[in-house]
Amino acid sequence: MADPRFFTRAGPFSLAELAKVTGASIAPGAPAELDLVDVMPLDKAGEGDLTFIDNRKYLDAFRATKASAILAAPDLADQAPTEAALLLCDDPYRAYAKAAAAFYPRPVVEPGISPGAYVSPNATIGAGCRIEPGAVVQDGAEIGANCLIGPAAVIDRGVTLGSDCEIGANVTLQHCVLGDRVYIHPGVRVGQDGFGFAPGADGHLKVPQIGRVVIDSDVEIGANTTIDRGAGPDTVIGQGSKIDNLVQIGHNVEIGRGCIIVSQVGISGSTKVGDFVMIGGQAGIAGHLEVGAGARIAAQSGLMRNVPPGATVGGSPARDMRDWLKESAALSKLARKKGDRA
Repeated sequence: MADPRFFTRAGPFSLAELAKVTGASIAPGAPAELDLVDVMPLDKAGEGDLTFIDNRKYLDAFRATKASAILAAPDLADQAPTEAALLLCDDPYRAYAKAAAAFYPRPVVEPGISPGAYVSPNATIGAGCRIEPGAVVQDGAEIGANCLIGPAAVIDRGVTLGSDCEIGANVTLQHCVLGDRVYIHPGVRVGQDGFGFAPGADGHLKVPQIGRVVIDSDVEIGANTTIDRGAGPDTVIGQGSKIDNLVQIGHNVEIGRGCIIVSQVGISGSTKVGDFVMIGGQAGIAGHLEVGAGARIAAQSGLMRNVPPGATVGGSPARDMRDWLKESAALSKLARKKGDRA
């Protein structure tokens, strides 16, 4: 059970209601009127709980779970506990996300501007917004309806937010334009200078960074991530992309739609990442590259050349995943042989 100090639970919901929410089908014989009160993992679930299975390595826990109802793929139905009601679907994890959101909806924003916040008289604040203590909203900023601006967040001059955005504590937004439903976690920095210097005998001459950051709708950005503004062209984050904590995105970078970028990734300036690319944790990507749509980059990869659409690469320098795995296996074999001779 989620800690009630932090999360407010809704429900109960009937099996029929949850089938509608998740898009799942009620298995034959399961009672549509069955009431469910919470979501829980397979090994923690009990009477009244809904759980799910999306990975066969948890089959033992699936067979032994005490949950009252389970979201599962149809091909696992014959292995489920006989006393559990089944909700059958092709993607149980996605269905679970919908069910969990029903039980634990995002808190409703209570509108209002804290007396401890500073809001410029020249800023525009939409209906239903909440601005927390210590927040600063500068001249010319525009905040859409139903936004939450967290404590000590700074919305700088001219910045624009769409509706239903959530800006966490201690975030700074400069030189940027946000779409609707953008969720920015605490400590994020958006729109500061890109890292641009012209080297010379007299030292490194700073190049003015006169672009913006454009963040499309339904983007989520994890804590303490930094996104530099463009040097002339904009830095762009495409619709629906999800960025983890502690990611660095350099100036002029273009991230496509629906990308997943995991923690501690660094993307150097002017690189273009296509739609629905997945980048594993701690991968480093050199500047001025192109990563094709649907590509996958393994964790801790060092990317130094373009990646074609749909490719999977790994290693440092990154190369085709199959080649990298073969090389890793060969090196491991050589190391074992050397150890045997020692």
